[in-house]
Amino acid sequence: MTTGRSRRGFLRAGGGAAAAVALGSGSSGCSGDSGDTLRIVGVADQQQPVRELLALYRESRPDQSFTTSFAPTDQVQTVVRTQLAGGNAPDVHVVYPGSGSAMSMVELARTGLLTDLSAQPWTRNVPAAFDTAYRYEGRTYLYSAGSCVIGAVHNKKVFARAGVEPPTTWRELLAVCARLRARGVVPIALGAQTPWVTQLISYALVPEAVYAGNPRFDDDLAAGRTSFRDSGWADALDKYDELRRRGYFNDNPNGTTFEQQTAMVATGRAAMAVQVSAVLAAFRAAAPDPDDLEMFPFPGGDDPARPWIAAGTVVGLGVSVRAEPATPARDFVAFLGRQENIDRWAAAVFAIPFRRTASTVVDPVLEPFLPIVDADRAVPFMDQRWPNAEVQPTHLAAVQDLLSGGTDVRGALGRMDEAYGRSS
Repeated sequence: MTTGRSRRGFLRAGGGAAAAVALGSGSSGCSGDSGDTLRIVGVADQQQPVRELLALYRESRPDQSFTTSFAPTDQVQTVVRTQLAGGNAPDVHVVYPGSGSAMSMVELARTGLLTDLSAQPWTRNVPAAFDTAYRYEGRTYLYSAGSCVIGAVHNKKVFARAGVEPPTTWRELLAVCARLRARGVVPIALGAQTPWVTQLISYALVPEAVYAGNPRFDDDLAAGRTSFRDSGWADALDKYDELRRRGYFNDNPNGTTFEQQTAMVATGRAAMAVQVSAVLAAFRAAAPDPDDLEMFPFPGGDDPARPWIAAGTVVGLGVSVRAEPATPARDFVAFLGRQENIDRWAAAVFAIPFRRTASTVVDPVLEPFLPIVDADRAVPFMDQRWPNAEVQPTHLAAVQDLLSGGTDVRGALGRMDEAYGRSS
């Protein structure tokens, strides 16, 4: 889902010079005596875990030089993709899980731009269920600490004042929203001016609407046996639109940013927002009391005993195939793959590690999601199986049009079907 905090992006023509300036201005270095410098480029979501783990890594390598840069997703993806094509990419850089964007693992691996990491011990612990996120043609090219979940970040004090509890079914959700609205509170803050935010309610509803009844939907879609328009996606987007029709969003979602959405929930002007767990830290940072904010699974169906959720592999890192053999790029990723460091990274971004041991501590805010994940009712973010970099931006734009009344559900899904059918 990944910010900024974009969960995905795609290579756009133009803008490279401006992006390069912004990326360069975000650089920081750790100098040493070695002639080889490890260059690491990531997105903003990765700054905290990379810097924390790099500090630990350097304790045993005080003479090694490093540079790190972090910038919003669109900027990083434009610049790094251009550098990869030009042969001057950083040694270690952001890579998105699965397919669906120009900086995705599959896109970069099949064009020969990533180093095969399969020989590293940690790769043997990645569950086979995550193959499409981490592996291409049986080889591992992505390091990621685990999965973040999509749910409702909610203000507990606002809920308490309205006399409501986190809902466990769609019908309960509608009743809670009606109660909140009657008390003059925005039920769901939506910052759809920030494009990546538009996808999250779709992704929260699709697991129940689509995958609960057909776990092989992605295979059927790829084989042409179904479509977005003729599947449970129609039910999911209709529910999304029902929230709009009932007035359960803030005014003008398309004119509201992620930052404004965050502030609305943090300060109690709105009760909740559908978001990825990775941004919970930003919500808490904006709140007078961080403990006011927690998360619950956003219900898409009416069976409280069998909820389904979206849990997508966290944006990760890859090693450029052009990285100099003398640089410690592979060694650094192997260090990140130690269980204690997987746990550290996951904790920093409110994720669930891809492997949990007795020493793993998952943040309490994620506890309501763990039984669903462990019961195999968690679905990867949908775009991680999309075949090209066109479907994602089409989805984002179509939802914005749906919110503004510029299209209907069938029209929005028809555009996604058309984009899905284009060659990658």
